[in-house]
Amino acid sequence: MITWVIKKFDALTPGELYVILRLRSEVFVVEQHCVFLDMDNKDQSCYHLMGWQADQLVAYTRLMPPGISYPEPSIGRVVTSPAARGSGAGKLLMEKSIAETERLFGKVSVKIGAQLYLKKFYASLGFEQSSEVYDEDGIDHIEMIRR
Repeated sequence: MITWVIKKFDALTPGELYVILRLRSEVFVVEQHCVFLDMDNKDQSCYHLMGWQADQLVAYTRLMPPGISYPEPSIGRVVTSPAARGSGAGKLLMEKSIAETERLFGKVSVKIGAQLYLKKFYASLGFEQSSEVYDEDGIDHIEMIRR
C-alpha cells in the first residue's frame, strides 16, 4: 500500500527533501550514469508528489505549473525506487500525478520530456509524441503531450 503526499517546496521538511534528492540522485545520476545538475532551480516553484511505503520513499514526481518548463503544466523527475520496480508503483505514480496536475491546474494539456525507451509506457497513459528525438545529458528523449 502506497501513501501519497503532495507538498509545495516550502512545505517539505528537510528530511523529505533529503530523501527526494537522494532517490533522484540514486536513479538519475548513479543508476543511469548521467552526470547532470539535478537541482535546476525549478523545485522551488513546483509541487512534489511522494509515494511512501512505511518510511521508504518508493515513488516521486515533480508537478510543474504552466510556464516553468513548457507553456503547459508538466510532470517531471518521474522516479521509482529500484526496490519498488515491477510492483506497478510507476503506473500508480503517473496516474496519481495526472490526477493531481488536473486538480491543481485544471483539465488542460500536460507536457512531459520523456526518456525515449519509456514512450510506450507514457502512451499507455494517454501521452502522444510531440517532438523529434533529442539528446538530454546523453540519453535520448522526446516531448510528449496528453490532451
